[in-house]
Amino acid sequence: MNKDIAYPPPQYHLILAAMSPHAVRHIRRMVRIYAEMWEMGHVADAAGLAVTELLANVIKHVPDCSCAVLLIAEEGRLRVEVGDNSPVLPVRRTAGPWDESGRGLDLVDLITDAWGIDRTPARSGKRVWFELKA
Repeated sequence: MNKDIAYPPPQYHLILAAMSPHAVRHIRRMVRIYAEMWEMGHVADAAGLAVTELLANVIKHVPDCSCAVLLIAEEGRLRVEVGDNSPVLPVRRTAGPWDESGRGLDLVDLITDAWGIDRTPARSGKRVWFELKA
C-alpha cells in the first residue's frame, strides 16, 4: 500500500428493507467477521452484543423495521452505526427488576467506550452509534 495516498478507512455497509429477529443473528455474525478481519477481534463480542441491542430497538420501535448498519474501522477504534427513518429518539429508562425490557441502552453504555444518537440531516431519522477502542 502506498503510504503517500490517503485511503478511506475500511468500511462495511448493509441496508435492510424489513428486518426480522432472525436477521439480527446474521448481522451480529457479520460484525464479528469484520472485526476479526480488521484485526479487532478482541472487541468482537462486545460489538456483537451492542449491535444486537440496537437492532432489537429497530425491530421493536421502527414501524417498517428498516435500517442501515455501517461498520467503520479507523484510528484504533471500531465504530458501528445503526440508522433508521424514525424521528423518535431512543430514551434510556430505569427498568424494574421484573421488567422484560428497558435495559438495552444501559448495556450498550456499559460495554462500549462511547455511544450516542445523531439526527439525520433532514431530521426525519436518526443514527445510533457506538465505538470500541481496538
